[in-house]
Amino acid sequence: MRRPFKEHHLIQVLNEFEEVQIPLDAFLSKYLRRNKAVGSKDRKYIADSAYAMTRWRGRLDDGEKNPSWEKRFERFQNFSYNKDPTLEPHVEVSFPKWYYNQIVKNYGEKAKEICLISNQQAPTTIRVNTLLIRRDRLLKKWDETYSISPTKESPNGILFHKKINFFATTEFKAGYFEVQDEGSQMVSFLVDANPGEKILDYCAGSGGKTLAFAPSMKETGQIYLHDIREYALLEAKKRLRRAGIQNAQILTPSSRQKNNLIGKMDKLLLDVPCSGSGTLRRNPDMKWRFRKENLENLITEQRKIFEESLKFVKKGGKIFYATCSLFKDENELQIDYFTDNFPVKLVRMEGWLPQEGGKDGFFAAILEKL
Repeated sequence: MRRPFKEHHLIQVLNEFEEVQIPLDAFLSKYLRRNKAVGSKDRKYIADSAYAMTRWRGRLDDGEKNPSWEKRFERFQNFSYNKDPTLEPHVEVSFPKWYYNQIVKNYGEKAKEICLISNQQAPTTIRVNTLLIRRDRLLKKWDETYSISPTKESPNGILFHKKINFFATTEFKAGYFEVQDEGSQMVSFLVDANPGEKILDYCAGSGGKTLAFAPSMKETGQIYLHDIREYALLEAKKRLRRAGIQNAQILTPSSRQKNNLIGKMDKLLLDVPCSGSGTLRRNPDMKWRFRKENLENLITEQRKIFEESLKFVKKGGKIFYATCSLFKDENELQIDYFTDNFPVKLVRMEGWLPQEGGKDGFFAAILEKL
């Protein structure tokens, strides 16, 4: 049977995605760039369906001995979530058994609720760049154009109730905002960056959290962005320029300047690589690919990053350890390890579970170097 055009591409996307090791959003972007004949409406259908089928893959596979994306698609046509006590708990909420048990281990009876929220579509949130414009002005400017509301906790966030092409807007090109989850914004605000400080964002990636806390430094002091992924730092450089942030420098792993920064930093931000278990709404494929050995490797890597970066902090300086993980092995238990093995003390810990229609799951701890 010959499938309609958009269904053909949907099945093609899901089958090809099985063979690669990149996130679903990145693969979709590459696929659609290759297939320019796919129009905007079909693109939306393909993306929304691919995400939904990936989220609910466990339910779509129930009872199937040899599941395929073609069979999953046939079931997906009439699928809607319903409670079914006859199913094993991990199947009912469409999670791999090991992953579900890990959430139960950490949160007990809340596990099912966390999984169901993680299967929802992620909210679309931006953060206003207060160096260039106030949130109230942008809200007023957009009020009659978009369906929006201010975020509940972040003073600089705006929640979009319908998706738009942000990157084509004049406001984005002018540097007025960046797309950033409210939870990520709240982690950035914990840094409490002040004018004149020296801050090292050690796992900076493309600079999302630096972009959030930099405006409060009033264009004084110095921010250093470091990462082992030089392609991510190139993107950070572009974003900093667009946002009008001038008190920031890029540090590659081979930068000679790093030796001059030892013992000089007032603050160190460690937004470390993690399981991403708090952001599964955005990356539903991760739950099917994640393994216990991945968690063990991440724990080792997080400890290594903490050890190698601590030397940059001056005595009395603050370390901000953050993950987008729900697992205590990467969060509270890591803080126990750091305070037991390094000259640091815990000042404060914060954790957020994924919220329905709200922020993603995050963890953050503030430590002080003794």
